[in-house]
Amino acid sequence: MVSGMDVSHDRVDLVIVGGGMVGVALACALAPTGLSIRILESRDGSPQSLIDALPELSAEGFDPRVSALTCASQQFLTHVGAWSRMQAARICPYTDMSVWDGRGRGAIQFSAAELHEPCLGHIVENRVTLAALYAAMQEIDTIRFQPGAKIKSVSPPDTQGIRTLRLAGGESLSTALLVGADGAHSRIRAMTGMGATEWDYGHHAIVTTIETELPHRSTCWQRFTEDGPLALLPLADPSERKLSIVWSTSPSHARELMALDENAFCAELGHTFEYRLGQVLSCDTRHLHPLRQRHAQRYVQAGLALVGDAAHTIHPLAGQGVNLGLLDAAALAEVLIDARDRGEAPGDERVLRRYQRMRRADNLQTAAAMEGFRRLFDDLPAPIRLLRSSGMSLVNRLAPVKQHLMLMAMGLRGEVPRLARRP
Repeated sequence: MVSGMDVSHDRVDLVIVGGGMVGVALACALAPTGLSIRILESRDGSPQSLIDALPELSAEGFDPRVSALTCASQQFLTHVGAWSRMQAARICPYTDMSVWDGRGRGAIQFSAAELHEPCLGHIVENRVTLAALYAAMQEIDTIRFQPGAKIKSVSPPDTQGIRTLRLAGGESLSTALLVGADGAHSRIRAMTGMGATEWDYGHHAIVTTIETELPHRSTCWQRFTEDGPLALLPLADPSERKLSIVWSTSPSHARELMALDENAFCAELGHTFEYRLGQVLSCDTRHLHPLRQRHAQRYVQAGLALVGDAAHTIHPLAGQGVNLGLLDAAALAEVLIDARDRGEAPGDERVLRRYQRMRRADNLQTAAAMEGFRRLFDDLPAPIRLLRSSGMSLVNRLAPVKQHLMLMAMGLRGEVPRLARRP
């Protein structure tokens, strides 16, 4: 080997940077194209290590990171071969949702029975979803997963539209299409000059698993307080007393809550939740996450696309973040499959703009709706609070409006990518 030269140089059709749920789901969805795919993941550890560890991890407790997966996400995960594996591990369908104004009398009750559906969605631990996707991925010969990959640079596209990535170990990798699926702090977005608009929500989220005195009854609960929303999400526990919480509140209040011991935190949580499930008996280790909204100014360039949190992040109050990312993956896979059938190059910017048209406006609309909803529940003057509560109660009585909202939230209405549509 000559000193100073690359350790190796490979050429693949598609490189996905980020081995999380969205990146791996995209790779699995593209299996029919026959494209050679490399997934670069910065963290160490093989996919098999998570698959092997999952039973023991599940026996020890619940992953504090969970997602409220919609019917559209369920359909896409079924399409890529992950859903049956998730069912065999641990998922929790929820049939009802109870939302109320903590500073008024307004409340909305959603029920799957009103739609003649078996459930509104599923609460699933992120590691369960990821392990299932890893297992599906390992059955596809055209995908190679590379852990511990640190990217040093990304070149602009050459005259043939090829980009070259250089890794910390000296390896270089050329590809016709680079996909950034590397999260909110995406290095791919930064390295390629894909600007993003972002701002601080003024909220921090406390996430943990709790046990309550009364069973959750397969219901998601959300109370809007003057400081932010508090959500309790049911988990697949035989006693139905385990729930995951996402408590979004001001940074100062979040720090105060994090400083409490377990008993004091449980008491404060029970009080804030108005004891809807009785006393909070215990909680696991608490995790604190600052909340920021980000949106890439564009999702694509020649030979480059952003998906998931690399393209957008939103407030977790409606649990739509992962679902939007999976819809990005479904849309991009649809575009690339159709491009292959037409004989078009996957990195052609005209091809990638179809994906951007499918997803950017929808993601912006969802982000704007979440921001408007969040501001609606700020500490507002009493007359506006009264109108807010009255409006919630009115919607609760208008069955067609409520059913439309439920169907949209479930991904059963609106422009849904083909791979995520129910047959």
